[in-house]
Amino acid sequence: MIAANKRSIITLFYDESSLGSHQVKMVLAEKEVPHEQELIQSDIINEDFLELGTNGELPTLVDRDLVLFKPRIILEYLDERFPHPPLMPVYPVDRAKSRLLMHRIEQDWFSVIEQAERLAEAEKMKMLNDLKDELLSFGPIFAQKPYFLSEVFSLVDCYIAPILHRLQSYDIKFNGAGSKAIKNYMDLVFERPCFVTSLKNSPQKVIVEK
Repeated sequence: MIAANKRSIITLFYDESSLGSHQVKMVLAEKEVPHEQELIQSDIINEDFLELGTNGELPTLVDRDLVLFKPRIILEYLDERFPHPPLMPVYPVDRAKSRLLMHRIEQDWFSVIEQAERLAEAEKMKMLNDLKDELLSFGPIFAQKPYFLSEVFSLVDCYIAPILHRLQSYDIKFNGAGSKAIKNYMDLVFERPCFVTSLKNSPQKVIVEK
């Protein structure tokens, strides 16, 4: 087995249950980046992954001698490393607004899912339904433009789509005020090729060719 930091192709070490891993897989697919994926399972020791010294952080991306973890860092690196198609706005003010949005989504929505999934079933579903209600309150914002506050697909959508998909996986329905806009958004993003590709179960080594 080739050591992770000696690979000639980008490698993503990921966890199937990780929202961050889902985000990164979406970006890799959107940009059609040739890469390998290695699924990390808690009951199987992966020596290459352990040698990276990331304390088990997932997802982890290796690009030759560069080892990155924390999803937001990986996403922004990929957007700069592979600039087409761009997933961040051109102008500094708009880029700053996008970063603030991603921070708030991570802090306010990702954290709820991560906390809920550590709880007993009844408590978990209550927290996830509360999150659904909060998302419904953003219905008018989802309705403003095809993508989230944007005419074009962006990193912000790579943050939101895994959340909506995770709620859908728990059979949580969006109904009532605000639901039409969110459902339209889900239809649009879930049909996007990068999202479809991100859901495919990957064997431990998959080279995605351009």
